Amino acid sequence: MHIELRQLRYFVAVAEELHFGRAAQKLHMTQPPLSQAIQGLEAELGAALFHRTTRQIQLSAAGAVLLPEAKRLLAQAELLPAIAQHAAAGSIGELKLAFISIADYSILPPTLRQFRQHFEQVKIVLSEATTDRQLALLENGEIDVGLLIPPIPERLQDVLHYRQLRRENLILALPDGAEKRPFPSKLSSYKDLPLILFPRKIAPALHDTILGCFREAGLTPVIAQEAIQMQTIIALVSANMGMALVPESVANLQRAGVHYQRLELSQSMQDSVELGIAWRRDSNSPVIQAFLDLLEK
Repeated sequence: MHIELRQLRYFVAVAEELHFGRAAQKLHMTQPPLSQAIQGLEAELGAALFHRTTRQIQLSAAGAVLLPEAKRLLAQAELLPAIAQHAAAGSIGELKLAFISIADYSILPPTLRQFRQHFEQVKIVLSEATTDRQLALLENGEIDVGLLIPPIPERLQDVLHYRQLRRENLILALPDGAEKRPFPSKLSSYKDLPLILFPRKIAPALHDTILGCFREAGLTPVIAQEAIQMQTIIALVSANMGMALVPESVANLQRAGVHYQRLELSQSMQDSVELGIAWRRDSNSPVIQAFLDLLEK
């Protein structure tokens, strides 16, 4: 079956006028091709749309049912240019965004707020995931962009683009009942507290940076617990299970029983935590580009 929008427009005009001559004038055409077009539509549908007499025409039962559907299809067709233009501009569509928990305490909330203000019709699908998981999702094309901790593995250098978004310092998350007050700013002052850390595989660079701080302080940390999510790490600190070295934006996660302490850091350890965005090199999505453009502002 091949039905053209032109045929539907002709049908609606005849149905509204119930007169082929007036419908032809409304459509700026002559009556014979209009009659032929309606006959062709009836042949395609396998049903008569009008009851014709020498004096008048009336909609058939099939025509009466078809009329509102034809109007709906024509109205939708009129929206197609605007939909295409909005899609090309990235103002409609879907954005599948994964993020590490650190982003949730820093760049993610204001970015999403701004994006929603500018692109209300874009559906945002959010998922929290560790860096290693995001890299796998990006490689498989299961997400569009990821807010993660670099570096991008060498095997994915030709697959993914990466852009730095922010850098920040490490700070100490301490049990609020720690014995020393005021809290010292030297890491060596806490040599007796065990460390709560995440497994290296989920963010190797950040893991190594944290251990590098201990090496510079001449300490070998005792790792008491491992946890994947930053919320869990802070919860364990609150439970007096040990201390944690975390990006400074995590201090926005206020939790009873936790004190955040700035550290005296060497030049090499300052601004050592990097957060960035990664996306596939073969992506040409206007929605992704709109999101990237917003991050540049």
